[in-house]
Amino acid sequence: MKKYRIPGNFKIGHVHLKVANLDRAVAFYDEVMGFDLNFNLGDFAFLSAGGYHHQIGLNTWESKDGTSPAKNTSGLYHFALNYPERKDLANIVKRLVDKGYPIDGSADHTSHLAVYLRDPDGNGIELAWDRPPETWGGWRGNLTRAKIGQLNSSLNLEQLIAEADDETN
Repeated sequence: MKKYRIPGNFKIGHVHLKVANLDRAVAFYDEVMGFDLNFNLGDFAFLSAGGYHHQIGLNTWESKDGTSPAKNTSGLYHFALNYPERKDLANIVKRLVDKGYPIDGSADHTSHLAVYLRDPDGNGIELAWDRPPETWGGWRGNLTRAKIGQLNSSLNLEQLIAEADDETN
């Protein structure tokens, strides 16, 4: 019997997050990250980009006034927001820096550039721009722990921000 494989054009549709304070979370994803608020019904909200039904779902059904998960517990490590162009990644990073929003780290992972931060509830977010797949070389097949370091290098955020549009606020 042939082993099932998910189709190559598969996409992850949305992330739905438990948050402690819905208004605070909506403000972050709307005002800081630039998503459009589709609706806020008081205990859950949907936000999107480009007219999609929702890429971000937020709720307080089981988490109202709760605390962020403790370190050394299982759960979501991060979710990725993939930007279509390198300049789009530069624009959001500039926006975060201009607003004084903390960035946890960044890396050039060979296949993509990544910038890491946390939302107000401590959920990890990776902001990413993928290079074309034909440029990824070296990370598939016989990857070893020793080679992983070669596929991760530092990302110069100042250089990336210099590529941003002048008006990103």
